[in-house]
Amino acid sequence: MLLGILVVIVGFALKLDAILIIFVAAIVTALAGGIGIDGFLTTLGSSFVSNRSMAVFIIILLVVGTLERNGLKSAAANLIRKARKATPSGIIALYGMMRLVFAAFNVGFGGVAGFVRPIIVPMAVGAIEAHGHEPKEEYVEELKGMAAGMENVSWFFGQMLFVGTAGALLVQSTLKPLGYEVELLPMALVEIPVAIIAVLVAGVYYILKDRRLRVKYYGTAAAAPAKEG
Repeated sequence: MLLGILVVIVGFALKLDAILIIFVAAIVTALAGGIGIDGFLTTLGSSFVSNRSMAVFIIILLVVGTLERNGLKSAAANLIRKARKATPSGIIALYGMMRLVFAAFNVGFGGVAGFVRPIIVPMAVGAIEAHGHEPKEEYVEELKGMAAGMENVSWFFGQMLFVGTAGALLVQSTLKPLGYEVELLPMALVEIPVAIIAVLVAGVYYILKDRRLRVKYYGTAAAAPAKEG
């Protein structure tokens, strides 16, 4: 049963395609569990029909995989290279604010695998190149962590702004046995300043961290805003 987890660990360690790793791990787990390919397809089909979120997730994986194969990363990177003043952390912080707004309406982009990895990270790398620097592997890995962290912060707090999400219902059901009758709408209103502050703090932290990293890898001049021309 743990072979699937091993496949995921080895796959990401070798930096293979994330979508391929997920499907291979799923098939290995099915075979190791004794349900076979037929059982795997049956389970996958049943989940697809009975669970809409799973269906959307699978569709997103297929769409993103197809787009990546046809140059999605390159298009995202080329787009941001034209913005000379853009910084990697600025892109990540801007994404966090946008993600918070959409999360408040319970709109998902596919998370780290479906949007951050194929869109935001290449744009951040493109911002490095727009400043005339060669992306260093250690720096890019730091940016990946920052982008994933911003996704988690924005979604974690943003989903609470939508009345009736699983997170809001969990909070309500947890407080009820403790003697606190909480309505979903007032709870969402209280959460608004908390979510905004959380995303702003995360954005400022990543901007400051990115500035230190640019100084570390490219020198003091790299931390200054880029000039036109």
